Amino acid sequence: MEQRYVGRTGLRVSRLGLGTMTWGRDTDEHEAAEQLRDLLDAGGSLVDVGTPYGAGACEEVLGKLMESVARRDEIVICAKAAVPMYRTGPDVSRRSLLSALDASLTRLGVDHVDLWTVPGWSSRVPLEETLSALAVAVDTGRARYAGVANVAGWQAALAATTSAGSSGGRPVAVQAEYSLVQRGIERELVPAAAHLGLGMIAWSPLGRGVLTGKYRNGTPADSRAASPHLAAFVEPYLDRVSRRIVDAVLTAADGLGCAPLEVALAWVRDRPGVSSVLVGARTAAQLRGSLASEDVELPVEILTALDEVSLAAT
Repeated sequence: MEQRYVGRTGLRVSRLGLGTMTWGRDTDEHEAAEQLRDLLDAGGSLVDVGTPYGAGACEEVLGKLMESVARRDEIVICAKAAVPMYRTGPDVSRRSLLSALDASLTRLGVDHVDLWTVPGWSSRVPLEETLSALAVAVDTGRARYAGVANVAGWQAALAATTSAGSSGGRPVAVQAEYSLVQRGIERELVPAAAHLGLGMIAWSPLGRGVLTGKYRNGTPADSRAASPHLAAFVEPYLDRVSRRIVDAVLTAADGLGCAPLEVALAWVRDRPGVSSVLVGARTAAQLRGSLASEDVELPVEILTALDEVSLAAT
């Protein structure tokens, strides 16, 4: 699998990364172990974990798997900080962020993560304070690099150009939702990241599962939309707008002789500035389907058609 640099750094990650949102909840340790093996066998390296996923259960599972399935140096760990939410935004104070990082390291059983991303924005916490937490994390070796997640373009730009007294406080990556049914980040965030040299890590590239086509005739019992934990997460894309895009993806897949999810993943994977695309799966079989997209290259004609349909719909 191709390894890409994250922005203008020397950090290299696989262009497909493993998301672990279901680990420890809908995916047991046995399935998680098989997923991790499949990722490594395919040449992948990036594993995305976070306290928001099952109250840190995925971190505990990965920690166990690093004792039996994979060596620490085989994996690039990207960890999301989970902090309390208030009406003014997330608690991105230095106290809250560093406490969250230390808790993640304990659950993982490691002394550092490779990339640590912090959430959102708060009108009550000075940006310099938030960035100082990133600087402390990097300067003390608890994180090798830092990034931000789910921010607007102007917020990413401000964070990347504001001094926190240490170069370690400057984010080198930004995580954002990106797919054929969610292209809003192309207006400001993608150009800002390109200008500032930030690597883009895309999550939910399958439109929360909708782009697989599995919801065209209802909600399968074993799908995320049928899960009490994730139904509300999928519901926004079960509409007529997304349906038109799904139809286009299915048409392209039929013409190429591959699965719809392979088309959707290949489209995001090859967008300008994208360092890695996070693919989540409840089972190892589902993950293997996503990894098969490595063999798919979309012709210019299909890329153009998908762009036209998705831009017109969204």
